[in-house]
Amino acid sequence: MIWLISLVIIAGVLAYGRATLRWTTLVLAGWLGLYSLAAGGGFFVLLLWLIFDAVFITLNFPAIRKRVFSSVVFKIMKQMLPQMSQTEREALEAGNTWWDAELFSGNPDWKVLLDLPAAKLSAEEQAFIDGPVDTLCSMIDDWDITRNRFDLPKEVWGYIKVHKFCGMIIPKQYGGLEFSEYAHSEAVMKISSRSSTAAVTVMVPNSLGPAKLLLAYGTELQKDYYLPRLAKGLEIPAFALTGPQAGSDAGAMPDTGVVCYSKFEGRDKVLGIRLNWDKRYITLGPVATVLGLAFKLYDPEHLIGDKENIGITVALIPTDTKGVSIGRRHFPLDSAFQNGPNWGKDVFIPMDWIIGGVEQVGNGWKMLMQCLATGRAVSLPALSTGASKMVSRNSGAYARIRKQFNLPIGEFEGIEEPLSRIAGQTYIIDAARKVTAAALDDGQKPSVISAIIKYELTERMRRVVNDGMDIQGGSGICMGPKNYLGRMYQVIPVSITVEGANILTRTMMIFGQGAVRCHPYIQREMEALGESNPELALQLFDQVLFEHVGSALHNLAAGFWLGLTGARFVEVPGDQDTQNYFRKIARLSVGFALVADFALLTLGGSLKRKERISGRFADVLSNLYLCSCVLKNYQDQGSPKDDLPLLHWACQQTLHRAQQSLLAIFHTLPMRIPAVLLRAVLFPSGKPYSPPADHLVHQAAALLLKNSPTRDRLTHGIYINHKPDDVTGRIEVAFQAVLAATPVEAKIQVAQKQKQLPKGVILDVLDAAISKAIISKKEAELIVTAEKARFSVISVDDFSSEQLRNAGGK
Repeated sequence: MIWLISLVIIAGVLAYGRATLRWTTLVLAGWLGLYSLAAGGGFFVLLLWLIFDAVFITLNFPAIRKRVFSSVVFKIMKQMLPQMSQTEREALEAGNTWWDAELFSGNPDWKVLLDLPAAKLSAEEQAFIDGPVDTLCSMIDDWDITRNRFDLPKEVWGYIKVHKFCGMIIPKQYGGLEFSEYAHSEAVMKISSRSSTAAVTVMVPNSLGPAKLLLAYGTELQKDYYLPRLAKGLEIPAFALTGPQAGSDAGAMPDTGVVCYSKFEGRDKVLGIRLNWDKRYITLGPVATVLGLAFKLYDPEHLIGDKENIGITVALIPTDTKGVSIGRRHFPLDSAFQNGPNWGKDVFIPMDWIIGGVEQVGNGWKMLMQCLATGRAVSLPALSTGASKMVSRNSGAYARIRKQFNLPIGEFEGIEEPLSRIAGQTYIIDAARKVTAAALDDGQKPSVISAIIKYELTERMRRVVNDGMDIQGGSGICMGPKNYLGRMYQVIPVSITVEGANILTRTMMIFGQGAVRCHPYIQREMEALGESNPELALQLFDQVLFEHVGSALHNLAAGFWLGLTGARFVEVPGDQDTQNYFRKIARLSVGFALVADFALLTLGGSLKRKERISGRFADVLSNLYLCSCVLKNYQDQGSPKDDLPLLHWACQQTLHRAQQSLLAIFHTLPMRIPAVLLRAVLFPSGKPYSPPADHLVHQAAALLLKNSPTRDRLTHGIYINHKPDDVTGRIEVAFQAVLAATPVEAKIQVAQKQKQLPKGVILDVLDAAISKAIISKKEAELIVTAEKARFSVISVDDFSSEQLRNAGGK
């Protein structure tokens, strides 16, 4: 038993230290030699030497290893590998990997994350946020937009165009603003805190519109013509991809284009494309002047090449082209942003309307995936952050303003729980937004991370708004000009649905793509399996396979050691407040990598269809990424101690969710005995991480109930005003008035307890309090101002029946 234990320890140390095959052979041979001497020989010792020689001679001689071992595994994996469609292949090739790959490795290099420059605005960008963006927000009346006009007012449309809100990503050489992705995010975030309609109107041209496609793939003529017009708002762009028969499955797209000759603009014979399409859910489609259209291109007469089925192609089409039908609108959950279907019947376009010209035919899906990988990482995360910050500031203030049983409702433990979730989730959301934007500005194009933050931030925003609605109570469900939250609650499913429904994003994109893109070896193994030269294929496969095996053995040893020690001896960055969280991420990263390898080994290509398992893997990876962003953002902000309740809440919540998701995977894995043993290796002492404790819930909630630098940092960047007749301005006014009156109110309450004043409504005892010199007249004025402001906030709108019947009449 002692010899067996020593062998396990030696093997573990070798695996943990990533010892080379030769060193492993020498050390194990030494152990076997010592055991042979101690045992004095015999049949069992001879058997051990025969097994050792058979294994390690085979492994140490590549020619033998490839013939005996690697070729067998090669054939098995070749059969297990599912067929991959062209659209799947192009989706996998979109963007690149970054911190997601580090987490997937099981051994994250913290320098990759922490050396990333913090997200910052230039002076010009800051001036735009403080100037035109703030002015635009002040022009917006969301109730009027969504109830009466069902559109932005003409003056708001005009302001957006004149100040180049649709040209934030367009370079200055084309008349655009050429802002960073972070500035783009900050602008959308502030606008979304005022109106989702205005935010969507601004974000679409800057994320998934034709401008991004033109910048990446357009010809110089196309750029020179369209980009200046898009920057100035002379063209309103829309992008048409989704249709009734094909949502997420682009390969099923029925929209077609056929290469042919036709008359066009006075010319008798022009080479072009005859198009027929039917699209829906197209944002800005009803008012677009130029349509980016995705379709399947066919060339039956081989006019432009040898292929008949060319594939998905993208073209820019002016909407006044003959045969194009736009203008009808969808009505997505009482939203007022322009969204609708469009059609094309026998629409002829010349070949030079294809984005990038003839050279880019058939590359449409690749183009879309490359552009959406960054667009998805900016727009919807910014919108989610703006909504969450707005709820944090206003529902937090409301919980301080609103009283029940003579106490602010925010002091009730039942209200503290949703308040803490609002604050903590907003902290997570903003950290992920800023760190991801910084990575984009640093040149990264992480497609898997873009899916993570689109999914996680929209889902967490949904919970924040739901918690805000619970706190608002009746004032949240009664629609009207005073209700700042109701419309936001209504349109939550829109952000959940667009750019890929969240169910699909979680179950297919995050881990489905991540398992190939981010895994250190899977993609290389797939490339080797696909190599046409058999000898080269086996050579490449043999090399990467044994790197993979070595990595898996290291993760097995590391997972057990970190589980046994609680990762206490892992070298990590950070200070006394954060090092423990870095260690926990490292531990869960090892476990995630090891379990992912086990799932891939046992399930192979069928893992693609096991969406419950892939969804749980996605939850682990997503929460590890979010926790990493929280730590990075805390460092970037200078590690303010006042923010520690939010840091602790955010890290504990994400780590607990990652742990629970990883544990849930074990229940659904095949080969139950190895799965149970693997769980015992990774979690030898049970579940180590708990959700935020009650004392932390109290601390996080309290931050929203008072003025503080932490509250200002948490809600920084949204639109804030102090106009008493504004939907959120009245809350700001009342919040400050109530806080100013709090010391005076305390004096009166003490006097009432001491029976110096009668019990009752505070306004009714003011005269008595003044006459008894308990408070001064000036202090009484603070109470009167606070109570007036309080009543303004808790009041809700009411309408006559005629007003409700005539809604939308303007």
